[in-house]
Amino acid sequence: MGLTPPSFPMFFLATLAGGAGLAARLGFLDLPMPFAFVLVAVAFVLLWIACIFRGL
Repeated sequence: MGLTPPSFPMFFLATLAGGAGLAARLGFLDLPMPFAFVLVAVAFVLLWIACIFRGL
């Protein structure tokens, strides 16, 4: 099983989710702290799925 690079849209979504989580954690967004962790976790899961499955 080989890994494939994620497509640009999936990479962009993961980057947005991770950036929003980081911004919420640092206080730049008005999201509660638990959502900050969830956003960063979702970003990592999106990147993992995009690398494992072809065409994402």
